[in-house]
Amino acid sequence: MASRIKILPDNIANKIAAGEVVQRPESVVKELLENAVDANSTSIELIVKQAGKSLIQVCDNGTGMTEEEALLCIQKHATSKISSIEDLESIKTMGFRGEALSSIAAVSQLEIKTGMRDSETGTLLKIENENEIITEKISSPKGTCVSVKNIFYNIPARRKFLKSDNTELKHIIDTFNRIALAHPEISFKFFNSDSLVFDYPNGTISERIEQIFADNMMDALIPVKEITDYLSLTGYLGKPSIFKKSKGEQFLFLNNRYVVNKSINHAVFTAFENILEKGNYPFFILFLSIDPAKIDVNIHPSKLEVKFDDEKDIYNFVLAVIRKSIAGNDLVPGMSFTSSSENGEKLAFNPFISVKQNDFSDRPNFGTREKRERTSVTDEDIDLVFSSLTKNILPEKESSSSTGSGSDTGLNPEQGITEQNENQIERSASTGIETTFLVQLHNKYILSQIKSGLMIIDQHVAHERILYEKALARFEANLPFSQQLLFPIKLQFDLATYGILKEIDHLITKIGFKLKYLPKNYVLIEGVPDDIKRGSEENILKDFISDYIQNQTEKNLEEKDNIAKSYSCKAAIKAGDRLSEKEMRLLIDQLFATSMPYVCPHGRPIVIKISLEEFDRRFGRT
Repeated sequence: MASRIKILPDNIANKIAAGEVVQRPESVVKELLENAVDANSTSIELIVKQAGKSLIQVCDNGTGMTEEEALLCIQKHATSKISSIEDLESIKTMGFRGEALSSIAAVSQLEIKTGMRDSETGTLLKIENENEIITEKISSPKGTCVSVKNIFYNIPARRKFLKSDNTELKHIIDTFNRIALAHPEISFKFFNSDSLVFDYPNGTISERIEQIFADNMMDALIPVKEITDYLSLTGYLGKPSIFKKSKGEQFLFLNNRYVVNKSINHAVFTAFENILEKGNYPFFILFLSIDPAKIDVNIHPSKLEVKFDDEKDIYNFVLAVIRKSIAGNDLVPGMSFTSSSENGEKLAFNPFISVKQNDFSDRPNFGTREKRERTSVTDEDIDLVFSSLTKNILPEKESSSSTGSGSDTGLNPEQGITEQNENQIERSASTGIETTFLVQLHNKYILSQIKSGLMIIDQHVAHERILYEKALARFEANLPFSQQLLFPIKLQFDLATYGILKEIDHLITKIGFKLKYLPKNYVLIEGVPDDIKRGSEENILKDFISDYIQNQTEKNLEEKDNIAKSYSCKAAIKAGDRLSEKEMRLLIDQLFATSMPYVCPHGRPIVIKISLEEFDRRFGRT
């Protein structure tokens, strides 16, 4: 009986193996560009036609090859980059497996023109059909030019599964830009059907970023730099105003090789934690440098995946560095009027506002109370200005406090703008620094003058951020501070809620609640956190536990985080709560003392700025 197991002929085996390396035209572009980089080139050109389906050509001015080397480079597992098993532990080149050109040759018509710098003639190598190699001497510029024609011409099934030209071209452009981003010291050109699409002169990484993304892109980025003997992390993070709803703008380079690593992505996402709204993805360009012996890039032929010897240490390092970089920058988003074809102009985030590291001077400055000088602006003057804008905004008529939490709209005309006793623009006589009063708009937003223009703060989410961080700190400190109630409040809950309250009692006690559990699902509130207003204890406890249960069902939150978020949301001052000037100042001081004053624990913005230049433009001053 004849054996059913046979050894495949080389031409079939090569096509199967090529499928791992060459998945689409972009795979060819990646391999050829990486070879050009490895050849010590200073200039690389990419030419594609029909999205790479009919032609992909990469030309470089690198070291070139001899005829013997050109014949060897198309053989399977032929490489100049490693020669021993030890070399696999210290890979510093982009390629090393020796599979790319043999795989490309198996599924396309390949042509290589190459010449050495010290040789007068070059070599032309052609593979039009399988196993038919033609070589000849030519006059060739120094470097190598590889042309790949009619990809998958001999595997119709693979060619049929290629996507539209636009889709394939997008993949090629993405790969071209990634490699150009990793090597700003090399000049790159990209021609699509004889038209020059991209021309990136060599320069610095910041110049390359502006070439690829936008002329003012650096103004939308935060620098990252941490260099140690063991590993280093450099690069840039996008400000929250350029976060996108789709993946694709996360660029991680490991020893200058573009890689995809879920662990490092997660570390960056975690560092941004509450800055990210649900469904948003941060923008980052990060360069991680580490001893090649500590990593393994030989997992898959595409070399996109990587394994670390000590992934946990790398994760913690990236997390700490990104957190430090974020904390060192003022991330209050600026607003400006932008043109919209549908609705004329609208107010939108402007990401291109430059910020300097550790410069937090563009915030409300109250100066010293004793040394203020009044200007001649009167309450009547301010009334006239605001009354001309809208009938809904009226100055406060009486000093009595609001009843507490009003509706979310806060549009009661009697509660339009709360002007305090000293709500004039002030200047500190001693320092000459402009200071400002605070204005409460519709008992909902706090308006304050800052160096660059106007700052607007959402009072509810600002207080929510303060209480959230306070709750987390109390979990760690384990020193609860509770306000004892003169008359304890007795409440009845359903059986499930009563059980959950008892279950998390050890944690809510740390925040400041002091509860006593009675028969028949009754709970006695004997003490509450010092942040809770008198008279609201019952509602806050009910709302808090209801929100906690909902989060537990719908969101995958860690228990302490869930308690802190639910408590801060329900205990915070509401839209409609009238605040005194002292309360507003205290709120702002406490907000900017938190680790993340820009967004609430749920990812909503707390503070925005509108620049003086934007006002000047709107009023025709520019």
